[in-house]
Amino acid sequence: MAIFKGAGIAITTPFHRDGSVDYEKFTEQIEYQIAHKTDAIIVCGTTGEASTLSHEEHIAVIKHCCEVVNKRIPVVAGTGSNCTETAVYLSGEAEKAGADGILVVSPYYNKATQNGLYEHFKIVAESVKIPMILYNIQGRTGVNIAPATIARLHKDVPNIVGVKEASGNISQVAKIMNLTDGKIDLYSGNDDQVVPLLSLGGIGVISVLSGVAPEETHDIVELYLGGKTKEAAELQLRAIPLIDALFCEVNPIPIKKALELQGRDTGVLRRPLTEMEPENAAKLEKAMKDFGVL
Repeated sequence: MAIFKGAGIAITTPFHRDGSVDYEKFTEQIEYQIAHKTDAIIVCGTTGEASTLSHEEHIAVIKHCCEVVNKRIPVVAGTGSNCTETAVYLSGEAEKAGADGILVVSPYYNKATQNGLYEHFKIVAESVKIPMILYNIQGRTGVNIAPATIARLHKDVPNIVGVKEASGNISQVAKIMNLTDGKIDLYSGNDDQVVPLLSLGGIGVISVLSGVAPEETHDIVELYLGGKTKEAAELQLRAIPLIDALFCEVNPIPIKKALELQGRDTGVLRRPLTEMEPENAAKLEKAMKDFGVL
């Protein structure tokens, strides 16, 4: 059984102007997403600025999310680290907090070998009972999880059930699905490639676009899985200018600006992230208006 099918929101972490976590605004964000057809909440990922949260904050944010959601939809907690022991610790705490699954990114900076990646993910997965989704994003981590490694992990470790694929390499995605006999739960990690990955057997997306267009992102997946592939593709293509604008600077800078433009300000960014450049903010505002979310 998949943790979720459809569009999961890679949710931002709101901060007060003094940099502390704004739990009241976070609750509002969660409720907004649930009310607008989002299929799962992915908390403390890249978009949630997890890399700048202390361990205590990281765990508290996951716990708060689980309490607010209260099993209405699945919560997947980002618990990855470049240190295996830290990933084990965060994963265990996420399980205790009530997360339905964990999302574990490949270790960044260390640039582990494929055997090292296998050992890392196996150790983390076996430290908990809840299911785990691998997160492959070489552009952020400097290392690619090879299709053969993903297939080996899926075969050898029962609770490694899925992969968030953000390599952008469709041929690699096809290889993953071939080597796993199409049995791994495949999620697009790129909002501009949802339909292509669904066509290879994917079941959803872990999305930044859902931050400002949750219903439309949900609908792309629902339409496709419901057999309305033409309509899904049309909606995917119509969203491309907005998706491009949401990634014209490093995530989550643009999505936090987009939420501010929608009147749902999630506060400051933690350094080293800085405010969006004015010319890019203007492009984002235009794209949001053109797509009908502003």
